Amino acid sequence: MKNRSIKTQLLQLCNQSLETRLQSVLAVIEDIKQSLQSETKSSAGDKHETGRAMLQLEREKAGHQLAEIEKTKQILSKINTESTSKNIGLGSVVFTTASNYFISISAGELKVENETFYAISASTPIGQLLLGKLVGDKVTFRNLSFEITEII
Repeated sequence: MKNRSIKTQLLQLCNQSLETRLQSVLAVIEDIKQSLQSETKSSAGDKHETGRAMLQLEREKAGHQLAEIEKTKQILSKINTESTSKNIGLGSVVFTTASNYFISISAGELKVENETFYAISASTPIGQLLLGKLVGDKVTFRNLSFEITEII
């Protein structure tokens, strides 16, 4: 079924986007580990302490990003590509007279079968506006009015 295929492909693209972010954060963490080890070898008083403190802050920031990616993975794991609903919710593919949306995670613009979709989180302003809506509902967002034409 074409509809499920679109949803499956969108979910795969979101997972790939998340995996790219994960690899990037893991690379940063590895760089910090390397830097901390080389900082340990050359201790030069206050300058050394400041350098270590900065690296610890970077490590903490990377740790928060890692936790955020884990939360986002949990959201994606809840999406069932086989299910459809009349109301827009998590996992819905929404076609409108203006743009197409995939209610999932904030992953930006995705292209599937020559169509552009915006992967958006349900907690974003546009996501909040779309949740619970039905085909035929009219929505106004940032002075742009559009109608929901299809929900998968």
